[in-house]
Amino acid sequence: MTHLPCFRMYYGTEFVCKALDKWAYEHGVTMDFSRPGKPTDNALIESFNGSFRDECLNTHCFLSLDDARQKIEQWRRDYNRYRPHSSLGNKTPEEFVQATCQSRKSLLLTGAGIG
Repeated sequence: MTHLPCFRMYYGTEFVCKALDKWAYEHGVTMDFSRPGKPTDNALIESFNGSFRDECLNTHCFLSLDDARQKIEQWRRDYNRYRPHSSLGNKTPEEFVQATCQSRKSLLLTGAGIG
């Protein structure tokens, strides 16, 4: 069974148009609109959008498109590498990956979980 790409998006006017509908149909993409007034339909992106807005967009002035790209990329790198995340036990993504790899290595070495 082949899984077609599915994109969840807001039910905003910018996404409700014949051109987008035609493009999605032609490319085998299913569009899944979140319900109006229900941000919990996609809580993960709502959390990310809040962090992005508070920590990047609201704290910088963008002087040009290139300036915006540079500042946003710098924020993205910090967010993905060095910033602790509560969902990762207040570890940075790099710390979380290292701890997870160590845990798995320990399980393999001790034979834990092998029936």
